[in-house]
Amino acid sequence: MKHIKRTLYILPILVSACSDSGANYTPILDGSPTVAFRSDLAACQSLARDQRQFDQETAGATVLGAGAGALLGAASDDGDALGGAVAGALAGGVASAVNANDRREAIVIECLRGRGHRVVG
Repeated sequence: MKHIKRTLYILPILVSACSDSGANYTPILDGSPTVAFRSDLAACQSLARDQRQFDQETAGATVLGAGAGALLGAASDDGDALGGAVAGALAGGVASAVNANDRREAIVIECLRGRGHRVVG
């Protein structure tokens, strides 16, 4: 029981630690970077970082996963609703955080392309 409670306290920290990693993405260019690349990259990364709706979606997925996990855990043979909630919260939160990071990377890439940089990935 103590182990599960500790996991519940640590989960938000783990998910939030990953929240900006997609915004810090530095893409690969086709050719040498221009003089404006560094300032454009910083501006595009800032734009991606400011998309807080992704963080709200991650929190919502964590709560939804916890609810679904609790229901499944309660319906299982051992009736461990709390364990199911923790597992569901981890699954929902991590999957949504990965998706948010991918979307932030895509914002950085498209923003740089829009500014005329030849980004390949």
